[in-house]
Amino acid sequence: MDTLSYKTISANKATVQKEWVVVDATDQVLGRLGTRVAKLLRGKYKPNFTPHVDCGDNVIIVNAEKIVLTGKKMTDRIYYSYTGYPGGQRENTPATILAKKNGAERLLRRVIKGMLPKNRLGAQLLRNLYIYEGSEHQHQAQSPKAIDINLLK
Repeated sequence: MDTLSYKTISANKATVQKEWVVVDATDQVLGRLGTRVAKLLRGKYKPNFTPHVDCGDNVIIVNAEKIVLTGKKMTDRIYYSYTGYPGGQRENTPATILAKKNGAERLLRRVIKGMLPKNRLGAQLLRNLYIYEGSEHQHQAQSPKAIDINLLK
């Protein structure tokens, strides 16, 4: 009997093909940029995506200080953190985070971290993210390719 055999291909660390990608954040909406970058980090755009393996790309975000938030989210959204001590709950808005040193980098990293898995794989994926507030980055040796983030779905 002549039948086709379809086998599910499961990627592992040795068979994964990782790339370096540059994303320009100029005039990008924070949440939409975050979802697309999280999918790039996770590797969901690749045909050999495997949920338990780091098969995503290394992503470099430039011009992070030029991100925008729609509506009144800059002042009305609240991010909570807790120091671990009684009375140690802190509130921050995106405006206060952006006003601090490396604020755009911290805000973008926080948003993207919330879109990744909450386990060791998520922590590993977050190490593949590099955020720069200016237009220069220090990864020319990896010869990253620039992509238009708006073309991804």
